[in-house]
Amino acid sequence: MTELDQELDRELDKELKKGAATQAVPAIGPKMADLLVAYLNQLGVEYVFGVPGGAIEPLYDALARSERKGGVRAVVARHETGAAFMADGYARNSGKLGVCCSTTGPGATNMITGVASAYENNVPMLVITAQTAISTFGKGAIQDSSCTGVNTVGLYQHCSRYNTLISHIDQFEHKLAAAIMSALGSPAGPAHISIPRDVMAMPISVTKANYQLNTLLDKPELIDDHAVDQLFAELKKAKKPVFIIGDEACDAIGSILTLVVKTGADLIVTPQGKGLVSPYHPQFKGVFGFAGHSAAREVLANPEVDLVIAIGARFGEFSSNAWDTKSLLNGKLVHVESTEANLTRTPMAKLHVRGCLETIFDRIASRFGIDTKRYMRLVKSSSAKSEATMTRHFEFDDEQGYCSDATPIKPQRLMRDLPRLFPPHTRYLVDTGNSLAWGTHYLHPFDRRFSGKREDRGGLFSASVDFASMGWAIGNAVGTSLAIADTPVVCITGDGSWLMSGQEIMVAVEEKLTIIFVILNDSAYGMVRHGQTLTGAEPTANTLANVDFAALANAMGAPGHIIRSPEDLNCLDIKTICARKGPTILDVRIDQNEAPPIGLRTNVLQSG
Repeated sequence: MTELDQELDRELDKELKKGAATQAVPAIGPKMADLLVAYLNQLGVEYVFGVPGGAIEPLYDALARSERKGGVRAVVARHETGAAFMADGYARNSGKLGVCCSTTGPGATNMITGVASAYENNVPMLVITAQTAISTFGKGAIQDSSCTGVNTVGLYQHCSRYNTLISHIDQFEHKLAAAIMSALGSPAGPAHISIPRDVMAMPISVTKANYQLNTLLDKPELIDDHAVDQLFAELKKAKKPVFIIGDEACDAIGSILTLVVKTGADLIVTPQGKGLVSPYHPQFKGVFGFAGHSAAREVLANPEVDLVIAIGARFGEFSSNAWDTKSLLNGKLVHVESTEANLTRTPMAKLHVRGCLETIFDRIASRFGIDTKRYMRLVKSSSAKSEATMTRHFEFDDEQGYCSDATPIKPQRLMRDLPRLFPPHTRYLVDTGNSLAWGTHYLHPFDRRFSGKREDRGGLFSASVDFASMGWAIGNAVGTSLAIADTPVVCITGDGSWLMSGQEIMVAVEEKLTIIFVILNDSAYGMVRHGQTLTGAEPTANTLANVDFAALANAMGAPGHIIRSPEDLNCLDIKTICARKGPTILDVRIDQNEAPPIGLRTNVLQSG
């Protein structure tokens, strides 16, 4: 008998005992949904994010039974897109599988945007949708999503790594295993299973539990030894190397930064990789790509640079500086990846290195004879530095706005002050729109880690760049906070995004999560308005009504504060806000005339 069999037997025994003692919880036998939940417990998954409904009810019944015994439980979102964003944040920061679910019909279609975002960002996720009972297929049942209705399995085909309808109970286990293995594969991403209500509610025999998924998910640390030898040779002979860090380098970032220190290379990041590197690292030269820094562009444009090593970078429009062939996508490039699909965007590179990034860079560091203990001492000494002694080694586009005391508050100044107010371990999430541009360029947490191993995965700064969904950071903040308890999470979003997805604050209220939602309130779709100005387009369809988001927050059970000036911001009792078990809203009335650094994007729009 497997561990899963024993777990299901114990669950059934408990339910029978409870049913005998009280009528509140009826005695039932395990259903297929219980087996699904047992597999999630086997993987250590703690939450399933979703919105309930009639067709998905058997899963929620099973989650209720699981919660009573301390297992995986439901977190109820206010919209299915928000549920997918929450699962995204949980997966990024826990290292576990993110799981979201919806009922059939509009529940499943609502969730697609969040799933597509995870697909573009290679985030491992199990997506569970329901169907009406099989016997009703094609009969015009309410919310029919079968192949004869609004075919949700068909709709998910292009934003999932695996996609299937489970039409019979005998298909369930091998399709579930295939879905989870695909979600955690290379590239990682969402895997979608759609289950009719009657199939999900079918009684099961505990002897059906056949797989130990942890064993199936074990991955050998395969690498291309010949390519690693070539990489070492290239790095050894390079006179002026540059390292570019993308977000998928998270597992190896300690070894990479130790190697950067050893070789004296310049260090830059993509917008997605920004959270993995201290902005006060003495070799850090800024962000390359959307809303990036001139210093980073100048580093790559330097004709003396003879080697560019890019690691864990997808090189889409925003991270490649709009496919810059002069300074990046050329014969100096070595692209190192665990996700082989990323290499398809760099066919011009002189070398592709495939394999487990941590193993690759541990080997390279070892071949350089790096003394790990010495570098760990460097980590400890750098961690002792105070914020006042930390130095930035690159300039911003607008240093004057960054230091301005003006009212209304400049967005640049807001980004400067947030890390000075909140604890050093605070996580920052920036939403799509002007928030992304302001945050990428001007927000720099006081990360003191210059090398050595890391315990966290997501880094101190995160953004969703490739699919760029408005509202991503709002739901993601909930999943992030649940994954890293006792850590303040600051979500920087715009009033446009908040009016789309701000209802998810109620989840933070109910779950008592320490999330600070910073709303850049300029009564506009800011990126649209400034983009129209920069491109000479008609100034239309960009205004929003004035909203008092602080008052709205108070009505929803969260404290709200209106911020008009740097003084208002600095008068906040941040210690109390961070100690509070629940969210806080900062309604920041920013200077709406300040243009964000979005020239890369507007240039692409004009050239197209």
